[in-house]
Amino acid sequence: MATPVVTKTAWKLQEIVAHASNVSSLVLGKGSGRLLATGGDDCRVNLWSINKPNCIMSLTGHTSPVESVRLNTPEELIVAGSQSGSIRVWDLEAAKILRTLVGHKANICSLDFHPYGEFVASGSQDTNIKLWDIRRKGCVFRYRGHSQAVRCLRFSPDGKWLASAADDHTVKLWDLTAGKMMSEFPGHTGPVNVVEFHPNEYLLASGSSDRTIRFWDLEKFQVVSCIEGEPGPVRSVLFNPDGCCLYSGCQDSLRVYGWEPERCFDVVLVNWGKVADLAICNDQLIGVAFSQSNVSSYVVDLTRVTRTGTVAQDPVQDSRPLAQQPPLPNAPLRRIYERPSTACSKPQRVKQNSESERRSPSSEDDRDERESRAEIQNAEDYNEIFQPKNSISRTPPRRSEPFPAPPEDDMATAKEAAKPSPAIDTQLPVPNLEVLPWPQVVTSTPAPKAEPAIIPATRNEPIGLKASDFLPAVKIPQQTELVDEDAMSQIRKGHDTMCVVLTSRHKNLDSVRAVWTTGDIKSSLTGALFAQTSVDSAVAINDLSVVVDLLNIVNQKASLWKLDLCTTVLPQIEKLLQSKYESYVQTGCTSLKLILQRFLPLITDILAAPPSVGVDISREERLHKCRLCYKQLKSISGLVRSKSGLSGRHGSAFRELHLLMASLD
Repeated sequence: MATPVVTKTAWKLQEIVAHASNVSSLVLGKGSGRLLATGGDDCRVNLWSINKPNCIMSLTGHTSPVESVRLNTPEELIVAGSQSGSIRVWDLEAAKILRTLVGHKANICSLDFHPYGEFVASGSQDTNIKLWDIRRKGCVFRYRGHSQAVRCLRFSPDGKWLASAADDHTVKLWDLTAGKMMSEFPGHTGPVNVVEFHPNEYLLASGSSDRTIRFWDLEKFQVVSCIEGEPGPVRSVLFNPDGCCLYSGCQDSLRVYGWEPERCFDVVLVNWGKVADLAICNDQLIGVAFSQSNVSSYVVDLTRVTRTGTVAQDPVQDSRPLAQQPPLPNAPLRRIYERPSTACSKPQRVKQNSESERRSPSSEDDRDERESRAEIQNAEDYNEIFQPKNSISRTPPRRSEPFPAPPEDDMATAKEAAKPSPAIDTQLPVPNLEVLPWPQVVTSTPAPKAEPAIIPATRNEPIGLKASDFLPAVKIPQQTELVDEDAMSQIRKGHDTMCVVLTSRHKNLDSVRAVWTTGDIKSSLTGALFAQTSVDSAVAINDLSVVVDLLNIVNQKASLWKLDLCTTVLPQIEKLLQSKYESYVQTGCTSLKLILQRFLPLITDILAAPPSVGVDISREERLHKCRLCYKQLKSISGLVRSKSGLSGRHGSAFRELHLLMASLD
């Protein structure tokens, strides 16, 4: 008789290189548990299918690192918030930008889609929460009350409430219809990282950096129970779909909790490090984690995990006799959410004073579509996932099959792993602890990788500098241990050189700032004059990093641009477009695009006009400037044409510039 194969409870599924630079955010689609969205420091949002190595679609348009991403429940829309405070919504089926929402003054930390209405909530480092109407491209309401960054937002299952968690150690509950705060839940002693509504009952769970999970009754507005002793900060929690338990993604482990009384049903070791998000599909829990540019996915077989208190378990803290304990969470103890059959009532709209929060003209929609792209990297996977939804009539979608579990390598290893570890509270049950080996990993890129021609922009490094240039070369073949003194000595070798470079840059920036200090940027004429003087000063210093910093400011206010400024900046733009630093190329493309849109028609009209009769000094000066600009643009057009064949975001930017410069040919 054949011996039955014993499969694993948890295993690593896949590891991919998700971005050209560091991954800064990610989210799993909660509808299928198979769609993964990642945001990176390269300002892109990439979409992946779990357990497939190739990117399905890459979304561009943001100009700063993507700090937060969220998919709606049908997985047809995705929203991404950036470090600059802008929010973009894409339609995945149409593969196009839907909306750009601007109004926050700092980076976006949290996002969530309304379960029924076409609304998006955003929380920011500026402590504000905003509710946006996707259809009308406007801010419906602004919720104020937190004093620090808002780290997590969740709509209630019935769509009537919004829960927020923040670094100020509090959880707040907001009534969307009334437009006011219903209750504040204090009690955490550290930043609150995550909140999650129970799928059925009026119950809210919150996880904090104080290593506790608290359960809140939303009828009585009081704490139900508190689970302490988590192995680290709580960053990801998820209720089971039937509400019988709560999963907590801890450091290298999954813990399963009940709350009345507070107890741990099970602990499963998973080598996922700091898990970032959880989803459930086909009785399997999918967990994803990221490190630098890599994203790893893991699977836990929930059929082998204890999820209720039907077997004897020791409570975490409650030592009362069973007869005196509240019933187990299988039986609801409080009100049940009433899901509306149609979209919920529209939240109360308030008067908007900020110009940036008003509805933008339709011309901005066209601009958004030009600046944002959905690059389909894998047409086969894209058609399989998104296109069938566009059909008028189709058969019901197939239920995705569970991921197959690999066989257990050694039963002795499992038995050894089941022994309580000294690092784990011995009161917690550990029936499914197992040490997971690292199986062969599916990777999207080969291991050896040549240094890119363009050095990507990184938040943790100054623009125009590559930190590794100031560090000693690492000899891989000789992996010898270094004592602390030797290690510190090697690190300090480039320190003085780096300090000299940064000190010089700071001095140059101070010189330029001194020129502009007395200027009034609000005045068009005065601002343009001081901008011209400042740029002249920056060019005279002969430091491209200072020119980039200054252009990043001038690019934000189109009224500062005049023909004089164009003649000064265009030679510098040509240098920036040939730079090896991504941030320099980005700034150069932005400035050139602005010049082409504002001044190229004027330049061509003036050059094509017949000569004037008599002497007109101002016209002659203007004609001379136009000729100079035209000559410089002709010189740049060849460079733009040669780079328009590049792939990725830079290629798209150069192709757009090439189209704008078509009249020069």
